[in-house]
Amino acid sequence: MDIVQIVILGLVASILYIVLKDANSSFAFFVLIITGVFIFLAVIQQIGTIFQMIESLGEKANIDGMYMETILKIIGIAYIAELGANLTKDAGLSSVADKIELAGKIFILLLAIPIITAVIEAIFSFIPSA
Repeated sequence: MDIVQIVILGLVASILYIVLKDANSSFAFFVLIITGVFIFLAVIQQIGTIFQMIESLGEKANIDGMYMETILKIIGIAYIAELGANLTKDAGLSSVADKIELAGKIFILLLAIPIITAVIEAIFSFIPSA
């Protein structure tokens, strides 16, 4: 599915939502959820390609596989948290969306600690000890 098809799907779903929200709000929201899932499934193939490219770049640069795996997990958490937050915002639950975003940020920080530690250790290795 290319970007034009995804945009058309999004526009059709938006029009359906606008038409249905007054008549049957729960079904209208269901249309949004199904549309989001379809778009996510269409994009997931492209995400796999991006992950393969990032992994090959990491191998060429001789970067430890653990760091590349962590970076890919961080990217995944960011996208999943954003998708969940946007769906809950669409449902009118912005406070829940804020909590999802906070949880995503905390999980990202937890995963980033080993990378931050390695960067700090590398900096200290360049500083001559007195």
